[in-house]
Amino acid sequence: MRISAGNLKGRKVSSVKALRFAKEGELRPTSSKVREAVFNILREKIRGAVFIDLYAGTGAVGFEAISRGAGKVFFVESDKKRVELIRKAAADCGCGSTADILKSTALDFVREATDEGLKGDVIFLDPPYHSTELDDVLSLLSDGELLGEEGIIIAEHFSRKKLPDEIGKLRKKKDYKYGDTVLTLFRKE
Repeated sequence: MRISAGNLKGRKVSSVKALRFAKEGELRPTSSKVREAVFNILREKIRGAVFIDLYAGTGAVGFEAISRGAGKVFFVESDKKRVELIRKAAADCGCGSTADILKSTALDFVREATDEGLKGDVIFLDPPYHSTELDDVLSLLSDGELLGEEGIIIAEHFSRKKLPDEIGKLRKKKDYKYGDTVLTLFRKE
């Protein structure tokens, strides 16, 4: 996968190795079309932002955020081999100071980061489509403590899954559909 814009444009950040380590149906990289849509939605909000990629997978979304000017990117990934590949890619592209790569589940990271007072400007989550993790993580994020005041949550999910208009302090702002994929935006109210 290649970065589509910014100072790392054209750079390859993941390989078939990441896909080879995955069990069937476990890793579904965000397509370049959907990645491009995410950053078109964010536009200028990304510059200097604290970007949290809760299901980093190949790292492509987080590296795209770095390339487009994010101030800090947290790559949260539970698979040890994918964490190693993301670390190698961060070192290869010289963005180690901007990238914080953590081996953790999304739920554990949200709990710990909230306890530590971290505030994210953008939280991107793309859990496995046919799991209950999206509901679980959104429920945990619903108190709004991890999200900065002007922050945004972008959830990538299967088009047949409808997310509620309200989850605790979070309010759905818009759905964007791309084939079988939907991006749902939430803000804190």
